[in-house]
Amino acid sequence: MNKRSILWFVPASLYVIFCLWYTNFSGPLTPAEIKTYMALVEASNPPVQRIEQMRRFMEEDTGKQFFMINVIDQADNPIPPKGAPADATAAELMNHYMEHMYPALFKRASHPMYFGTAVSDTLDRTGLDESTAHWEQGAVFRYRSRRDMLAIAMNPAFGERHDYKIAALDKTLAYPTESEINLGDPRLFLFFIIGFVTALLDIFIYGRRKELSAA
Repeated sequence: MNKRSILWFVPASLYVIFCLWYTNFSGPLTPAEIKTYMALVEASNPPVQRIEQMRRFMEEDTGKQFFMINVIDQADNPIPPKGAPADATAAELMNHYMEHMYPALFKRASHPMYFGTAVSDTLDRTGLDESTAHWEQGAVFRYRSRRDMLAIAMNPAFGERHDYKIAALDKTLAYPTESEINLGDPRLFLFFIIGFVTALLDIFIYGRRKELSAA
């Protein structure tokens, strides 16, 4: 393999490795996995409606990536859970919670896609009461698969810090979606960036050599 081939082979290999890590190739949750995770769900004694909701979420798994859409209203005067400083702010409590979440997310090719601060109360609201008029933040998190989300959520370390999240919030909504159009997929951007940079290097190194040889 000559040097020019190596120039293209290395970035192409890195791109393939990234895609293999970033993409779920394990398919939907298996019946055995669903049974295991449902046992963990039921062990926390949630309402029956919650149990059935989680069962459908698992049984209807497509194996595709999905995005969790969150709207958030932080507590103005949070009541810190046991072990937290008595004067902890909502932001400090949430940061403590996310200290576990971020490493767990990135380990499983999951990550924030968007985070922003509200600039107004809701401009359009139908079928919802007045309590849903005010939100402070919005966020979108990408999960490689439902399997990855469940592995993160069912981790005991997640449960230990969940009280910090609850204390930090006045109210929140979160629901999963599967994209039909996603122009912000890193695999797409990385493909063009790697291809563009490698092509420039190829032109600069080997195109210049041809010019010098011709001269």
